[in-house]
Amino acid sequence: MRTIKVVAAIIEKDKRIFATQRGYGDFKDGWEFPGGKVESGEKPEDALVREIKEELNADIKVGELLHIVEYDYPKFHLSMNCYICELMSEEIELIEHEAAKWLDYNNIRSVDWLPADIEVVSKLEERYSVK
Repeated sequence: MRTIKVVAAIIEKDKRIFATQRGYGDFKDGWEFPGGKVESGEKPEDALVREIKEELNADIKVGELLHIVEYDYPKFHLSMNCYICELMSEEIELIEHEAAKWLDYNNIRSVDWLPADIEVVSKLEERYSVK
Protein backbone atom coordinates (compact mmCIF):
# COMPACT_ATOMS: atom_id res chain seq x y z
CA MET A 1 0.00 0.00 0.00
CA ARG A 2 1.42 3.38 -0.95
CA THR A 3 2.03 6.01 1.73
CA ILE A 4 1.03 9.63 1.26
CA LYS A 5 2.87 12.09 3.51
CA VAL A 6 0.85 15.19 4.36
CA VAL A 7 0.80 18.04 6.84
CA ALA A 8 -2.15 19.69 8.58
CA ALA A 9 -2.56 23.06 10.26
CA ILE A 10 -4.48 23.30 13.50
CA ILE A 11 -5.05 27.04 13.24
CA GLU A 12 -5.96 28.50 16.61
CA LYS A 13 -7.46 31.91 17.28
CA ASP A 14 -9.43 33.17 20.30
CA LYS A 15 -9.71 29.65 21.78
CA ARG A 16 -11.19 28.29 18.55
CA ILE A 17 -9.82 26.15 15.72
CA PHE A 18 -10.32 26.45 11.97
CA ALA A 19 -11.95 23.53 10.15
CA THR A 20 -12.43 23.22 6.40
CA GLN A 21 -14.81 21.15 4.27
CA ARG A 22 -13.29 19.40 1.26
CA GLY A 23 -14.64 20.52 -2.08
CA TYR A 24 -13.20 17.74 -4.26
CA GLY A 25 -12.03 14.13 -4.47
CA ASP A 26 -13.07 10.88 -2.82
CA PHE A 27 -13.60 12.61 0.51
CA LYS A 28 -15.61 15.58 -0.80
CA ASP A 29 -17.79 17.20 1.89
CA GLY A 30 -15.77 15.73 4.77
CA TRP A 31 -14.28 18.12 7.33
CA GLU A 32 -10.54 18.33 7.90
CA PHE A 33 -7.72 20.45 9.17
CA PRO A 34 -6.33 22.32 6.15
CA GLY A 35 -2.99 21.31 4.65
CA GLY A 36 -1.68 19.02 1.96
CA LYS A 37 1.07 16.88 0.53
CA VAL A 38 4.74 17.24 1.38
CA GLU A 39 6.81 17.52 -1.80
CA SER A 40 10.00 15.47 -2.23
CA GLY A 41 12.87 17.09 -0.29
CA GLU A 42 10.55 19.59 1.42
CA LYS A 43 10.49 20.08 5.21
CA PRO A 44 7.02 19.44 6.68
CA GLU A 45 6.84 22.94 8.18
CA ASP A 46 7.70 24.54 4.83
CA ALA A 47 5.11 22.36 3.09
CA LEU A 48 2.47 23.51 5.55
CA VAL A 49 3.21 27.21 4.99
CA ARG A 50 3.06 26.63 1.22
CA GLU A 51 -0.15 24.59 1.33
CA ILE A 52 -2.01 27.11 3.50
CA LYS A 53 -0.97 29.90 1.13
CA GLU A 54 -2.23 27.84 -1.85
CA GLU A 55 -5.48 26.65 -0.24
CA LEU A 56 -6.49 29.64 1.88
CA ASN A 57 -4.38 32.52 0.54
CA ALA A 58 -3.24 33.04 4.13
CA ASP A 59 0.02 33.18 6.03
CA ILE A 60 0.63 31.12 9.15
CA LYS A 61 3.29 30.70 11.79
CA VAL A 62 3.95 26.99 12.37
CA GLY A 63 4.27 26.06 16.03
CA GLU A 64 4.60 22.78 17.89
CA LEU A 65 3.98 19.37 16.39
CA LEU A 66 0.85 18.17 18.18
CA HIS A 67 0.52 14.69 16.72
CA ILE A 68 1.46 12.40 13.84
CA VAL A 69 -1.45 10.41 12.47
CA GLU A 70 -0.80 7.05 10.79
CA TYR A 71 -4.07 5.96 9.18
CA ASP A 72 -4.95 3.30 6.61
CA TYR A 73 -7.56 4.39 4.10
CA PRO A 74 -8.77 1.69 1.65
CA LYS A 75 -6.47 2.83 -1.19
CA PHE A 76 -3.46 4.30 0.67
CA HIS A 77 -1.71 4.83 4.00
CA LEU A 78 -1.78 8.41 5.30
CA SER A 79 1.05 9.79 7.41
CA MET A 80 -0.03 13.25 8.64
CA ASN A 81 2.05 15.64 10.75
CA CYS A 82 -0.32 18.00 12.58
CA TYR A 83 1.01 21.32 13.85
CA ILE A 84 -0.51 23.99 16.07
CA CYS A 85 -0.43 27.16 13.96
CA GLU A 86 -1.10 30.85 14.34
CA LEU A 87 -2.82 32.83 11.61
CA MET A 88 -0.68 35.76 10.50
CA SER A 89 -3.13 37.07 7.85
CA GLU A 90 -6.30 39.03 8.52
CA GLU A 91 -8.25 37.36 5.74
CA ILE A 92 -8.81 33.75 4.69
CA GLU A 93 -9.96 32.90 1.17
CA LEU A 94 -11.42 29.48 0.45
CA ILE A 95 -9.70 28.43 -2.77
CA GLU A 96 -10.07 24.62 -2.62
CA HIS A 97 -12.66 24.14 0.13
CA GLU A 98 -16.40 24.57 -0.09
CA ALA A 99 -16.89 25.75 3.50
CA ALA A 100 -15.05 26.57 6.70
CA LYS A 101 -15.92 27.14 10.35
CA TRP A 102 -14.27 28.36 13.51
CA LEU A 103 -15.08 25.78 16.20
CA ASP A 104 -14.59 26.16 19.91
CA TYR A 105 -13.35 23.13 21.78
CA ASN A 106 -16.78 22.35 23.23
CA ASN A 107 -18.36 21.93 19.78
CA ILE A 108 -15.35 20.50 17.97
CA ARG A 109 -17.32 17.34 17.06
CA SER A 110 -20.21 19.27 15.50
CA VAL A 111 -18.85 18.60 11.99
CA ASP A 112 -18.36 15.30 10.14
CA TRP A 113 -14.55 14.93 10.41
CA LEU A 114 -12.65 12.70 8.00
CA PRO A 115 -11.49 9.48 9.69
CA ALA A 116 -7.80 10.44 10.04
CA ASP A 117 -8.71 13.85 11.50
CA ILE A 118 -10.83 12.33 14.29
CA GLU A 119 -7.62 11.19 16.02
CA VAL A 120 -6.42 14.82 16.02
CA VAL A 121 -9.76 16.00 17.43
CA SER A 122 -9.30 13.53 20.31
CA LYS A 123 -5.78 14.89 20.96
CA LEU A 124 -7.15 18.42 21.06
CA GLU A 125 -9.87 17.38 23.51
CA GLU A 126 -7.20 15.83 25.76
CA ARG A 127 -5.03 18.93 25.48
CA TYR A 128 -7.86 21.29 26.45
CA SER A 129 -9.62 18.90 28.86
CA VAL A 130 -12.88 18.94 26.92
CA LYS A 131 -15.56 16.69 28.34
